[in-house]
Amino acid sequence: MVDLGFTCLDATADRYAAAPTLRFPLRITETGGGSVHAIALRCQIRIEPHRRRYSGAESELLADLFGAPSRWGETLKPLQFAIVSTMVPGFTGATQIDLPVPVTYDLEVAAGKYFAALDDGEIPLLLLFSGTVFVRTPAGFSVEQVPWDRESAHRLPVSVWRELMDRYFPGEGWLRLRTDTLRGLHRFKSAQALATWDDTIEALLARAREAAP
Repeated sequence: MVDLGFTCLDATADRYAAAPTLRFPLRITETGGGSVHAIALRCQIRIEPHRRRYSGAESELLADLFGAPSRWGETLKPLQFAIVSTMVPGFTGATQIDLPVPVTYDLEVAAGKYFAALDDGEIPLLLLFSGTVFVRTPAGFSVEQVPWDRESAHRLPVSVWRELMDRYFPGEGWLRLRTDTLRGLHRFKSAQALATWDDTIEALLARAREAAP
């Protein structure tokens, strides 16, 4: 029976992916003396927000997710970041692979909203592993499961996430709007002869500030 261990070594922004992607180098060890033919590996990645401190500005932006800081003892629960799968080639003893993880900038997604609210520091992640192990034996092959308790913690620097987003959306972000909302904005933009969507949003924000008591 194989005895697998997983360690997340780092996280880097993929410079050549077609869409925003982080790469997590994983070291996989087998200490049971078996020969691994392949692993159909599945990894669930969770954000553990209770494992870091937040500035006042970050706390304000995180209110959408967790409410007021006075309630964070109850509301600061883990968030789902990603579930990804990959094939691990055969090895004996230990091997290292890169786990590619697509990243969204959609501020309607909890993970994207959480990342965008952070100024600096690190993002506490927990990688949970599962999957199927194919083991070479004298009689052929056997199939085993990755034990359910295999995991690895990692602290992703916020700077790595910002580097990734700046590579694909330099100095920008985006919002998903309902069609009728977008048409309403379009009518306002045309009526005010505004050149860009940034100008349109800024004009509406200025009106809101003027109307505020």
